[in-house]
Amino acid sequence: MNSRELTAQVIRGEKTARTPVYGWVSANLEKQLTSEFGSVRNFEDIYEFDLAHIFGGPKPYKKEQFKELIESGEEITPEIILNIPMQPADDEKALANVKKHLDFYQADRGRFCYMQTPGIFEFHNAVFGMENHMIQMVIEPDLMKEVYKRQAQWNKKYAEAIIELGMDMIHISDDYGAQNDLMFSKDMWMEMIYPNIKVVADYVKSTGTFLSIHSDGNINRVLPELRDLGFDILHPWQETAGMSYEAYLKEYSNDFGIMGGLCVQSTLGFGDFENVKSEIERVFGILKGKRWLFCTTHFVQDHCSIEELIYAYDLIVKLARG
Repeated sequence: MNSRELTAQVIRGEKTARTPVYGWVSANLEKQLTSEFGSVRNFEDIYEFDLAHIFGGPKPYKKEQFKELIESGEEITPEIILNIPMQPADDEKALANVKKHLDFYQADRGRFCYMQTPGIFEFHNAVFGMENHMIQMVIEPDLMKEVYKRQAQWNKKYAEAIIELGMDMIHISDDYGAQNDLMFSKDMWMEMIYPNIKVVADYVKSTGTFLSIHSDGNINRVLPELRDLGFDILHPWQETAGMSYEAYLKEYSNDFGIMGGLCVQSTLGFGDFENVKSEIERVFGILKGKRWLFCTTHFVQDHCSIEELIYAYDLIVKLARG
């Protein structure tokens, strides 16, 4: 059984002999990993990562369109966004890079591949600026619904193109959790965000492709809806934001799996090797053999030393495959 098959079995809730291993290590540690191992890919190969997180592909808008607006000092409003043309979601030139990643990670390495795709809410933080975005949600809700609706249709077309390439899972990055609750009311989430996530989720699930979502923070109040939308994996299931593994196992483990386990907010990157060891062992004690993909809770931060990262992954691989 290769990594791709193993990971799919775990996501489906089937019993497997070992736990799939992954980690979000490249964003902040590429320079350090390249210095120590020659490349990020070499690090991933040494620890035989079971998954690959694919980025790239077409973009909804051209960067220069927003650069000019920002530099002009003009407030970005929903009316402005709705008048900016979106780029093709199935642009062949941009998709060629995704195919290249699939050829390497899926075909050559036998890994389970999942593709980063825009979230309905999170994506527009970069468009409006987070503070202005949330203001627009309050003062222009009808226009924001049109912005989100247009994005949902683009995302659906994007997912279609990615799935046709053979991607194993569509991964939606859509942060709306704060430390103790959602960043806005559940009523607003249900009215403005949910219908547009559903457009994408319904399409992806109709193809038989796995579907995952990333949201930092406490998203307890929308878990029933995410379950009903058919999400197969939630990342990170953040204990430090009040989401206990015990609650997951009791209420949701028959419905979807989780990815995470190594917290970058409280555990990894602080030089406390004993705490790293005890936390990794504790989480494996709770989740090993369950519907769980081992991963960091977010990108490992650049204050994490390579020595600490190696120490952590030596132990992780031993527990996952021993």
